[in-house]
Amino acid sequence: MTLEASPTPGVDGRPSVHIADIEASINFWRKRDPVDQHLALRPELAALAEVYALMVYHHQTDADEANMPAAARAAWMAWFDTQPDTPCIAICSTSQGDEVCKGCGRYFNEVQRWTEMTPAEKRVTWRRITLEGDSWRFNRYAERAIE
Repeated sequence: MTLEASPTPGVDGRPSVHIADIEASINFWRKRDPVDQHLALRPELAALAEVYALMVYHHQTDADEANMPAAARAAWMAWFDTQPDTPCIAICSTSQGDEVCKGCGRYFNEVQRWTEMTPAEKRVTWRRITLEGDSWRFNRYAERAIE
């Protein structure tokens, strides 16, 4: 199995899954029953662990979503389905002409394409806005009132 890294995740048309999301999905499955009655890893954990191990071995931070083994992608999607669907906080400044929404931090094209985006593309956006942490979704109302 080969995992391809995307040089610019989600931008070059090849959505990728960041290693932090693989870790989060592994932890999601670990909180459930991590082993079966024979003390073997659950299939979901084994599939994700293989992807994670290969990423670490090859010093990759992103795995090409299309090249993930089916079992690993299914396990990752089960975790993804537990995550918030959208970063929107219903204060959309892109409708007022801003290129980047002050409310959620998404670019205009991300807001427009959100329903068409793949899960990996959505996670790339979530990761970027979380790392930047400067949109209103990451502060308190009192802090917004000062601006």
